[in-house]
Amino acid sequence: MDVFNAPDFDAHEVVAFFHDKKAGLKCIIAVHSTALGPACGGTRVYPYAGADAALTDVLRLSRGMTYKNAIADLPLGGGKAVIIGDPARDKSEARLLAYAEAVNTLGGRYITAMDVGIKPADMPVIARGTKYIAGYDQPGKTGGDSGPTTALGVFVGLKAAAKHRLGVDTAKGLTVAIQGLGKVGMGVAKRLHEEEAKLIVADVNEDLVRRAVDAFGARVASPDDILTVECDVLSPNAMGAILNENTIPRLLARVVAGGANNQLARDEQGAILAERGILYAPDYAINGGGIIRVAGQIFGWDDKEIERRTLAIADTLAVIFRRADDEKKPTNVVADAMAEERIAGKRNTTRVAK
Repeated sequence: MDVFNAPDFDAHEVVAFFHDKKAGLKCIIAVHSTALGPACGGTRVYPYAGADAALTDVLRLSRGMTYKNAIADLPLGGGKAVIIGDPARDKSEARLLAYAEAVNTLGGRYITAMDVGIKPADMPVIARGTKYIAGYDQPGKTGGDSGPTTALGVFVGLKAAAKHRLGVDTAKGLTVAIQGLGKVGMGVAKRLHEEEAKLIVADVNEDLVRRAVDAFGARVASPDDILTVECDVLSPNAMGAILNENTIPRLLARVVAGGANNQLARDEQGAILAERGILYAPDYAINGGGIIRVAGQIFGWDDKEIERRTLAIADTLAVIFRRADDEKKPTNVVADAMAEERIAGKRNTTRVAK
């Protein structure tokens, strides 16, 4: 395995492999950039097929966190960690504490949070071994549940997209198709219902679908059909790579705005959406509420400041949309450029300060 020539290696500052045979820990921590501050991103526990697959994931995810933190204007860089294993069988106190020691070796260059395979109950265990951790309920600090904050950001971002493409200031009367009814999707559905939007919902969990029908009067679509139903706005809040060569030609929505990560299967598909006249809210810009809450814990912000920063997601998206129109570029390309400009600006400022 040649890390430096890996397809997804992007001048990462640190890629560290950890193995604790006694605890059974195999993990990789990747720090993509600390230009804006200490790298922050979640820990993912997943039964990867091998180290190459784990490396690919951690390189992509850590780079994505750099852009997410930059576009949210946070004093944080981008990092991520992956632990190789089945979260249902392979997590143990010893393994989590060994992981905490791995985090410590980076001396605060990386701050860990939750991701797939890590539950709230795991976080205090990791915290026993490291202080470089955030994004869970801690006494004397703002709450760690990022779901509601992420949902708020997606909601205001969806409205900003609807205003830009559809010319409406409210979700009232809009038909919104929501894929995924977890904490974020259900939170977005609740806010849209309160503003009298018409909802179409889908989830593999039938209990969650029934809840949405009973609470919001939503119509139901199958998980296979939700992406291509007739609607004003498609809001993906489940899996990634759902905007691809098979689905994009069949989309009937005029706006795509949801909280799922990595919605574009390939970056160039943002241009295909633009060619079809479909306004895409770049995922890492609209779903930044979660990392904003994590940053609030790290830097001691109160709930009012966290909410202010989350509501500003709408303003950031409005700038992305206008700039995309002016420059005739896809919105995801413009978002990347804006994030890179913020990172470069900070590097230049730091260089001058020295």
